[in-house]
Amino acid sequence: MDRVIRQLKLPSNPQILEAGCGTGGNLKMLSRHGQVSAMELETTACEFANQRQVTLVKQGSLPNEIPFTAEYDLILILDVIEHLDDDLAALEALKSRLKPGGWLLVTVPAYQFLWSQHDEINHHKRRYTLKQLSQVTRQGGYKIKYSTYFNSFLFPIVALVRLLQKLLKIESKASISNDLKLPSKPINQLLATLFASERHFMGRIRLPFGVSALVVVQKIAE
Repeated sequence: MDRVIRQLKLPSNPQILEAGCGTGGNLKMLSRHGQVSAMELETTACEFANQRQVTLVKQGSLPNEIPFTAEYDLILILDVIEHLDDDLAALEALKSRLKPGGWLLVTVPAYQFLWSQHDEINHHKRRYTLKQLSQVTRQGGYKIKYSTYFNSFLFPIVALVRLLQKLLKIESKASISNDLKLPSKPINQLLATLFASERHFMGRIRLPFGVSALVVVQKIAE
């Protein structure tokens, strides 16, 4: 996200909100771009995020309990709307917190055929194609400036595993455990290298497939 944000035409010292910041893993990076506010639904995650001492993370939820009244130059909602019953209402609520011409970055898990027990454990309501994500953001009153899939290098592996699980009906407690198990150090380093290599493409070209999807949209002047 760092590269994508740097390519936006943000004002000096912009006001930034992360809606659904989890344990706050993005907050330090965001603070390099401007003044950061953050909200999170889960109490424990909110406490962890506040321990980072980047900004005061407030509890809140979408669409009706946003604990801020300010308007922002940039809002990020990363891997959040797939958890919500009404994704459109959430996007419309965030639009009311954007300044005219303000930016919204949205990421979601991609492709319903990749649905697994991992999605159910994490209380996902849906996965999205890039077309579906683009449609709902347009309905919310935004203009799309950039859209892409990402985590593309992992896509063939993840797709193969998911399809084999469904074909052979081996989605079980064991496969759930494997989804949640941390990879070994060499594999973790390989994954980190793959993720890092994709940053050179983000914001520049549109990747044709991936495990996740991203749209960068702008609030339409009313």
